[in-house]
Amino acid sequence: MSEAAAEQLLEITLRVNGVRRSARVPARRLLSDALRHDLGLTGTHVGCEHGVCGACTVLLDGEPARACLVLAVTAQAHEITTVEGIGSDPANLSPVQQAFAESHALQCGFCTPGFITTISAFLVENPHPTPEEAREAISGNLCRCTGYQNIVKAVVRASEIVAERAEAGR
Repeated sequence: MSEAAAEQLLEITLRVNGVRRSARVPARRLLSDALRHDLGLTGTHVGCEHGVCGACTVLLDGEPARACLVLAVTAQAHEITTVEGIGSDPANLSPVQQAFAESHALQCGFCTPGFITTISAFLVENPHPTPEEAREAISGNLCRCTGYQNIVKAVVRASEIVAERAEAGR
């Protein structure tokens, strides 16, 4: 391949899960690919590559965003939180992770990171959701295994866990 045909790499610095990380990426590298392949954060899954399934959902400045639709170079001035940033210590699960485990809300686990990030952001905005509000909040995330009932239960349970931890001072 000639030098003219080789794609130029750009140096980017991203703030991911509170840590500054750098990588050299092509200008058109998707954030999902930069996270997985360049930074080794494989919790962000890629399902459809069209922003439809929600498996690649990360938090961009605290708001859910489809990482398969965001160019990595455009994420430089933003705070990115992946599922690893929500919680990666099995002994200290986030409220949403704990609720997923208690409510049997996961099966194969492929879609779970997208649900975890989506629900974590949702509970900040709506700390006491009804099951109907929970169902609406997760409507952009697809799961082929669970039928959503236990995921809805997990959203409600996560809100209870947040309240319990606040009451206990944790």
